[in-house]
Amino acid sequence: MEKARMKNPITAHVLDITKGRPAAGITVVLEVHSDASGWKELARAETDNDGRINDWRPQSSNIAPGIYRLTFHTAHYFRSLGATGFYPYIPVVFELQDTAAHYHVPLLLSPYGYSTYRGS
Repeated sequence: MEKARMKNPITAHVLDITKGRPAAGITVVLEVHSDASGWKELARAETDNDGRINDWRPQSSNIAPGIYRLTFHTAHYFRSLGATGFYPYIPVVFELQDTAAHYHVPLLLSPYGYSTYRGS
């Protein structure tokens, strides 16, 4: 398990709490912030059938301490369910301090609300 954490320092998981199941097919964009140039995209992936993104990050040598943003693009997901969501995308900004640590960002999602936290 420890090797997987080192290989994938940033992971994400989306759960649709109205359906009680993982949210598959949500595009998530990983960006890093620089004072000089603003936000820079590092990677982009789609949640799998279990609502997870585990292997989408850039090489771990590219991960440095700093401010990162995961943007969950939810509009397409809700449209695919025939639902209307209030949040077309959800940006989650966090600070990565220890490059040897694992940063897991779960998103609990419904059409009119969401919650996030640092997972394990």
